[in-house]
Amino acid sequence: MSPSSRPSRAALDELKKSQQAKERRTRIAFVAGTAAVVLVIAGVVGVTIARDVSSRPTLDAVKSYEVTANHVTTQVTYAQTPPVGGDHDPVWLNCGIYTKPVPNENAVHALEHGAVWVTYRPDLPADQVRTLTESVPGEYMVVSPYPGLTAPVVASAWGKQLTLTGVDDPRLEQFIRAYRQGPQTPEPGAACTDGTDGTDAAATSGATPSP
Repeated sequence: MSPSSRPSRAALDELKKSQQAKERRTRIAFVAGTAAVVLVIAGVVGVTIARDVSSRPTLDAVKSYEVTANHVTTQVTYAQTPPVGGDHDPVWLNCGIYTKPVPNENAVHALEHGAVWVTYRPDLPADQVRTLTESVPGEYMVVSPYPGLTAPVVASAWGKQLTLTGVDDPRLEQFIRAYRQGPQTPEPGAACTDGTDGTDAAATSGATPSP
């Protein structure tokens, strides 16, 4: 190649600038494309999380009550059905699964010790009752039928109550986790055994069965 046919220095510089500009455009396009993909993924994840959070059961419907805690040996008329606290028998109800209604006054004492009392309509189908009893923890729980409930299942703790749509209502697990031996418990860790099963006349001072 003759000297006259070689590209000039200016032409080489221009070619170099053109190549560098092309490389910059390629990098920008790559970065922009990657950012767009990341934004799309983030948007999908965000929507999924938002849907998941919005569909999670909450305890917003839990009702709270101020209740007394005196020991009495007479029948008590409670403001809530089932009761969530109040004056109660000196003898607590043993925690466990009951197939018949239990005395309010003894059950309330169990609540004072941190138990959760899950009550259900007496006409609830047997398979649903079985599902309910198999789903609850084994300690500091009372499960029993309760005539006159306004809902299929009601969960009660000391000063707290939640009506449930049925045995498969996911809020039941949340309620138990939040309030069994929860911060609202007046005597957390107190005994939930060696009390009464509600049928021992010698153990119950003045309690009467639930209506």
